[in-house]
Amino acid sequence: MTQTQFDKRNISMMMDFYEMTMANGYFLSGDKDSIVAFDVFYRQNPDEGGFAIFAGLEQVIEYVENLHFTEEDVAYFRDQKIFSEEFLHFLQEFHFRGDIYALPEGTVMYPNEPVLTVVAPLIDAQLVETAILAQINHQSLIATKARRICRAAAGRAVSDFGARRAHNMDAATYGARAAYIGGVVGTATCTAGEMFDIPISGTMAHSWVMYYGDEYEAFKHYAETYPDATVLLVDTYDVVHSGIPNAIRVAHEVLEPAGHRLAGIRIDSGDLAYLSKKVRKMLDAAGLQDCKIVVSNSLDEFTVASILGQGACIDAFGIGERLITAKSEPVFGAVYKLAAVGKGDHFEPRIKVSENVEKITNPGLKDLYRVYDEDGHAVADMLAICGEPVDFSKPFRYVDPIKPWKNRSFENFTAKNIRKIYVRQGKCCEELPKLDAIRDYVKQQLDGEIWEEEQRFENPHRHYLDMTPAYYEMKMDLLSKTREEHA
Repeated sequence: MTQTQFDKRNISMMMDFYEMTMANGYFLSGDKDSIVAFDVFYRQNPDEGGFAIFAGLEQVIEYVENLHFTEEDVAYFRDQKIFSEEFLHFLQEFHFRGDIYALPEGTVMYPNEPVLTVVAPLIDAQLVETAILAQINHQSLIATKARRICRAAAGRAVSDFGARRAHNMDAATYGARAAYIGGVVGTATCTAGEMFDIPISGTMAHSWVMYYGDEYEAFKHYAETYPDATVLLVDTYDVVHSGIPNAIRVAHEVLEPAGHRLAGIRIDSGDLAYLSKKVRKMLDAAGLQDCKIVVSNSLDEFTVASILGQGACIDAFGIGERLITAKSEPVFGAVYKLAAVGKGDHFEPRIKVSENVEKITNPGLKDLYRVYDEDGHAVADMLAICGEPVDFSKPFRYVDPIKPWKNRSFENFTAKNIRKIYVRQGKCCEELPKLDAIRDYVKQQLDGEIWEEEQRFENPHRHYLDMTPAYYEMKMDLLSKTREEHA
């Protein structure tokens, strides 16, 4: 487990107030120990993409394992003058008692499938809602955005430069973690480097050059201080007529006589496509063919793809605010909905009905299968009733909920239940992978399992979420019954 997020703040208090009012109501009505199941799912991929990446699970587990209320917290709630003393006493001894099932962190995921399920006493399940959604929504959004930018970079290194534009310090730190899961090679954020062992990098700002006044002197001082890692920021004054000539001069007069090479230059403004091609010619002519060109300045997957499409000579990208804030679509939109209520030795499914078809939920405890063809490509996901036998040794009939009238079967396919139990009775019960392993898992799926057509930016192929006939029938029966009861 990485360094805890719990410090002088009690992160347990990061919840919506209605969670406490409902919890107090459940307590007073004698329902606090009723077992329920809540699903986390989302309805649409960011940026109209073909998939998203599940991230933030480790912090969810860390949160529920440390969930507690201090004397100061209880006193604060007492001051609201709406909670019973019995409930406040209950909070003083509270700890999370439930189970959590989830996709492995880094799993490629799709809309409307249960990426995480909490099965717990009613109060426990209600109190964790906001914190779980905050972690999953934020990190999944940034991991997905990072993956898109890395894809646009077409094998060139991408680094996170976004801390100063993040929405706050935690967003910078955990955003850097998520970006690393999504594929960036490192971060400029020291807290993320220290907490999560992410490679960190950084050279100079324009202020370094401006302080010394003379650009050559500024570059010279930096090269003498960091001769094995000299990357010079060349756009403080004029890239072509000042920055690059001074960088070349430092390379020849300072670094090479001492047995070192100029590692790179960075451009942070201007026409990056034009400048990178011009600079590449100047560096090559000066015998600096090994000098890397790094660019930054309000980049995202769309600008990166455009720049490279213009033949830019760029070796690496530093991505700032458009990554760390996912500027083009900054809301992920995962929700937390009641799916089932325990009744004796079984669970009764619950469904949310809406005039908007896309807001009707998938009820009940369920298993989530990923279906693979003979070549190992993931062709669809499939919902089944929890524990329902799924036998792919023979043709397996399924229902496409969008076109349920069609008679369809999987033949010569395999299926894998892709969720695990990670928390049992409030404690982590599964060894969590290192961050590098999560990052590798993302790449492995996208390189080997997920269709190329799902990864394109324009009009990506839709990944199907099918249902077993038994699950589809259960949902339709419950939907019909619910509408009749509330007509």
